[in-house]
Amino acid sequence: MKRFATALLGALSATALTIPLSPAAHAAVGEVVVYIAEVTELVVFENPRGCYEIPAGAHVMTNRTNKNVEVFGVPDCGGPFPTPPIWVLQENYGGHVPPAAGSFKVP
Repeated sequence: MKRFATALLGALSATALTIPLSPAAHAAVGEVVVYIAEVTELVVFENPRGCYEIPAGAHVMTNRTNKNVEVFGVPDCGGPFPTPPIWVLQENYGGHVPPAAGSFKVP
């Protein structure tokens, strides 16, 4: 009986080690495109993950990813003090960048 219990405990422990403790964060698939003006190239963020500064003079942002994009009024996506986003750009949508926008992230 002791051998059975030891074997069962070993099997359960081995199985538990294969289960991740937290969900893995994956980059968004696609791109976030920022339009500034006719005389500048588009700024393209491919498969974005994490926080990005919004380019100066940004006029329009298009979310061509499979995740929502959160736009913040500060340069570091809220930094150490979490702040709510000022705009959430849904996947496959675009819009005018708010004047107060400083950064965006793809959670």
